[in-house]
Amino acid sequence: MTTLENRPNTALLVVDVQNGAVAGAHDRDAVVANVGSLVEKARQERVPVVWVQHCDEELPRGSDEWQIVSELTPVDAEPLVEKNYGDSFEDTTLETVLSGLGVGRLVVVGAQTDACIRSTLHGAFVRGYDTTLVSDAHTTEDQTAWGAPPPDQVIAHTNLYWSDQTAPGRTAGTVEAKDVDFG
Repeated sequence: MTTLENRPNTALLVVDVQNGAVAGAHDRDAVVANVGSLVEKARQERVPVVWVQHCDEELPRGSDEWQIVSELTPVDAEPLVEKNYGDSFEDTTLETVLSGLGVGRLVVVGAQTDACIRSTLHGAFVRGYDTTLVSDAHTTEDQTAWGAPPPDQVIAHTNLYWSDQTAPGRTAGTVEAKDVDFG
């Protein structure tokens, strides 16, 4: 279990499910629907939902691209962390938010698989969090023009390698949305 002391709780971490981040994403509607169902499940089970919202030149604060997608609506009581780097912990309030909630385990969903999702997974894991990636609730856009594999292969590879991560005193892995257990 987590190496973070006195942190028995789990949180759903929703990373960058913003208009501009998922507009051209692979299987966008299914991924957003899976994220939405997990948000509802977390709320029903009184599990904290923590939202992360990226801001940069392509996603300027306040723009339509920067907004969380219309299918998902954070509630006022749910923390929203703004970030400027791939790792959601880097130069943000995320660690303070999670510490205040007693969270030592994260269930991670969102975009982009090959950027902010991977960076956040690794950032959480090295900081001592147990970190689960929801295999059918993250996505990325097609980067094949720049030499990357097709998005479905990027997603599959990320699911494969995250399911085999190990470190002393921490757990990692993947799970399908239908099988998420926040307990």
